[in-house]
Amino acid sequence: MPFGPVALFGSGETSRAGRQVHERLFQRLPQPVRVAILETPAGFQPNAGLVAAKIRDFLVEHLQNYHPVVRFVPARRRDGVYNPDAPLVVEPIDWADYLFAGPGSPTYMIRCLTGTQTLARLRERWAAGATLAFASAAAIAVGRYALPVYEIYKVGADLYWADGLDMLGALGLRLAIMPHWNNREGGAELDTSHCFMGVERFRYLRRMLPPDTVILGIDEQTACIIDPQNEQVTVHGLGQVTLLTQAGERTIPHGRAFPLAWLRADPVLP
Repeated sequence: MPFGPVALFGSGETSRAGRQVHERLFQRLPQPVRVAILETPAGFQPNAGLVAAKIRDFLVEHLQNYHPVVRFVPARRRDGVYNPDAPLVVEPIDWADYLFAGPGSPTYMIRCLTGTQTLARLRERWAAGATLAFASAAAIAVGRYALPVYEIYKVGADLYWADGLDMLGALGLRLAIMPHWNNREGGAELDTSHCFMGVERFRYLRRMLPPDTVILGIDEQTACIIDPQNEQVTVHGLGQVTLLTQAGERTIPHGRAFPLAWLRADPVLP
């Protein structure tokens, strides 16, 4: 069986636009749709359970036609009862057909999951056809290279890239995934585009990546669905995605599809 679909959200996973993306993926799955929500990205927060519960409530309320049944994967830290190697923590991954991870810290997610059974089972279930959905911080973390957003934007660390979980490397992709691509929270006084980095800092960050890396920028309230079986990517939501490669830059608006090959190293963009 081929790898299952993967949805990457720039933001808005619990918005009207996000609901439409979830629905497109739910339509492919047996009912009731079995959903597992990974708590790891927000595992450092005291309210990590509440963050996951809000996503569950959204799916249950807004996708009632698919009768979603939701369980949690509380892989919050590498010790104690929330250890991502603990069998009871990992078990919902084997049960679910739709696996979701969302907001929090990309680097925290990477530190917690690298080399664990939780990550291994995610990879195995995806290879067996399960659907994956990653939003915001989790979308960053699953690339080959991960942007340390909090460390740079909030703490003032020097510019750098962390090694990501490289989930999509199995498809021959070397991605740096950047959600919140068109963010404007800073208003006229502060450029927060390019995932809060701004244009100027992003120029330096781009030069720091190996030349065969593809940067995938995803606008807010926007998602792309990677379909490995059909070698195609579709853009949904309110915005567009931006591809940056050695060959140049390309934007794909919502409602359009493009070949998965465009996300591979050295694609020729028409």
